[in-house]
Amino acid sequence: MAARSKIPRQSLLERWARFAYRRRWLVLAAWIVGLGLLFFAGQKFGGEYANSFSAPGTEAIAAQDLLKAHFPARSGEASDVVFQADAGINDPAIRTRIEALFAALKTIPGVTAAESPYDQPNYIAKDGKIGRGTLQWGKSSRDLKLADLKGFVSAADAANGNGLRVEVGGQAVQRAERFSFGSEGIGFIAAIIILLIAFGSVIAMGLPIAAALFGLGTGFALLALLATIAPVPEFGPQFAGMIGIGVGIDYSLLVVTRFREGLHTGHSVEDSVAIALATAGRSVVFAGVVVAIAFLGLYIMGLPFVAALGTVGAIVVGTSVLVALTLMPALLGIVGHKIDRWRVPFLHSTEGVDLNSGWFKLSTMIQRHPLLTLLPAAALLIVLALPVFSMHLGFSDAGNGPTTTHTRRAYDLLKEGFGPGFNGPLLIVGEFPQGSADTAMADVQKAVSAYNQEAAGLGNSGIVQVNSVKTSPDKTVALFNAIPATGQQDTKTTDLVRRLRKEILPAATQGTGGRVLVGGTTAIASDFGDRIKSRLPLLFVGVIGLSFILLVAVFRSILVAVKAAVMNLLSIGASYGVLVAIFQWGWGGSLIGIDKGPIDTFLPMMLFAILFGLSMDYEVFLISRIREEYMDSKDNSMAVSHGLTATARVITAAAAIMVTVFLAFVFGDQRVIKEFGIGLATAIFVDATVVRLFLVPATMELLGEANWWIPGWLDRLMPHINLERPAVSPVEAEASAAAGE
Repeated sequence: MAARSKIPRQSLLERWARFAYRRRWLVLAAWIVGLGLLFFAGQKFGGEYANSFSAPGTEAIAAQDLLKAHFPARSGEASDVVFQADAGINDPAIRTRIEALFAALKTIPGVTAAESPYDQPNYIAKDGKIGRGTLQWGKSSRDLKLADLKGFVSAADAANGNGLRVEVGGQAVQRAERFSFGSEGIGFIAAIIILLIAFGSVIAMGLPIAAALFGLGTGFALLALLATIAPVPEFGPQFAGMIGIGVGIDYSLLVVTRFREGLHTGHSVEDSVAIALATAGRSVVFAGVVVAIAFLGLYIMGLPFVAALGTVGAIVVGTSVLVALTLMPALLGIVGHKIDRWRVPFLHSTEGVDLNSGWFKLSTMIQRHPLLTLLPAAALLIVLALPVFSMHLGFSDAGNGPTTTHTRRAYDLLKEGFGPGFNGPLLIVGEFPQGSADTAMADVQKAVSAYNQEAAGLGNSGIVQVNSVKTSPDKTVALFNAIPATGQQDTKTTDLVRRLRKEILPAATQGTGGRVLVGGTTAIASDFGDRIKSRLPLLFVGVIGLSFILLVAVFRSILVAVKAAVMNLLSIGASYGVLVAIFQWGWGGSLIGIDKGPIDTFLPMMLFAILFGLSMDYEVFLISRIREEYMDSKDNSMAVSHGLTATARVITAAAAIMVTVFLAFVFGDQRVIKEFGIGLATAIFVDATVVRLFLVPATMELLGEANWWIPGWLDRLMPHINLERPAVSPVEAEASAAAGE
């Protein structure tokens, strides 16, 4: 019994690793059956993805609620139907065809009203060759049947030709024209090539790929089920694919690398699995927790659309961690020593600290000249981040879409014939004491109409057209559309919305006992942006603060945690700067098929959550190995060089995979996905090269033993989270116990 007391208590991960190894076929079968059931449930019960966003509690949403209560037929979305005819919209033959089209459109299920160019006085452009109509849906596009939306687009296509051009636009059409990417396949092909170079073995390459596929399959099924209860955005699956491929391969790659190191240093297959999960597995858990915290921090923003996207990210990260911890030990047990089979000539390598490797030479060179490394690397990041100070936030609209879509062509045609403001009309909704809405709203209409002349005198944007007033049956609510002179993305339009709300409308309704609200897609976008800007500091403070506490608890160091936060912010700043240069300034925009425009308002927030988490992955992978070496040697310089040497290849390979996966999404059609792809790829590339390979070792060399300083009171207060390898392996412990007997 005394001898057995020398055997160290195994951690939960070690015990699970041994169970998964010994029951490997059972674990694999359980995963296959579970994935099949989830996939079936997702197909059978999954909901539709949403293509709209809202900001609860804002004025624009309050206006929408009034519509639903008093104008239910107009509470859904409106679609544009735009025409162009060289013979003129009023040509008898053209008119007959347009009226026939609208007669057909009125019969589509879900349509509550339709107005042709001949139903309103200002629906035909001055040159007579461009006309517009509207189709009113009774519900939002996410609640309409996709077949009905596609029928609308097909009817418009059928009317095209023979001197008449017909284009349709709006969110309903966007949903009918679902974007197809196929970029996940490009990402997987790139991952296969990079893993072959990193491992030099087909079997070793295949394991992280298999893990990512299991993780993505599980994640996509869960997202389909989530869509039944939450507004998962329509690009949610592409977003999940970007994150899932990257972290799924990353986490499993770390476990596989540590398993191979165990085999190459003489351990048995079972012990190698146990050691891999006890060390790399803990790093995966911690990294996954940090990434999930960053994603779930998006709930701070108070926006269902954003919260749903944060949930998407957390789900995909969670499934990737689960696969790495539960399925990967079983796969490693099945493969065993065969992991190095099917070697690629000239590429096979071993794991661990190789003092003859190029990584070791790079580390020692940096450590000999740390200041000369630190200054230019930091300067590069600062230069890349400088464009951030001129960042203009807005929302992508149909005008930023590809010209192959109906929505973009309808947008351009409306802008050409009527002006940019017609693509983002303002909805003015008033609620008044019973029986007075029509009279009171007529005064509001005059005040809004007059703003065009007043604004012109001030050199600002104004209103170019005000439509007729429509009143509810009980005469308590009335509405009309106001067309701004500028487009939705123009800051002058945002200023117009604010002045209407703060000055013009309150003055026009004074003494009426009523209220007038500004709604519509432009106002919703403005409110959405204001909400994000007001709560963004809370997100930054919350995520950075929690991550800082976790890093201090894990690495028992104040400076390591501070350094990680600062360097992650530098990486993110560089990413923002590149986005501004490409998408806002237009540098190289034609190469990826985009026009100049604002940076999507929610992008900095989303990128911060994603990148702060993913950057922490590499921080945890690198620093946990450096600390492991430091705990063995108590030599800071040696720990830095050995830690970098042992992890540089896996971090570089993981980052190369992520960068390639993210860049593959630049080939998609949606501008926002391109922004995500370039922003993520830039930050990961910078983080894995400039930061992890140069700034971290240079900084840690300069700080020396101070890297591992923590006040005694804080050390006692913080919980102990150990990511280092066990001091005694199970095999050595058994041998020691036997010798003691």
